[in-house]
Amino acid sequence: MKLQLVEDWRRGRRWISVNCMAAVAAIQGTWMLMPDDLKAGIPSSWVSGVSVATLVLGALGRFIKQGGADADKPAE
Repeated sequence: MKLQLVEDWRRGRRWISVNCMAAVAAIQGTWMLMPDDLKAGIPSSWVSGVSVATLVLGALGRFIKQGGADADKPAE
């Protein structure tokens, strides 16, 4: 199996799925860098829940037609 980029990979930064993954990375990175006294005011289950929900939205977003090269192709 040969890995190949999608045709419109340059538009990847506009895709819902890519933006959701970047948001989760930002959420988790911020959580790791926060001082413990600030973390005490936010339940860790909220951070996990928001991260999982964002990933689910990103997965769903991957199935939405978002324009670009694939927008001109007929549905299969």
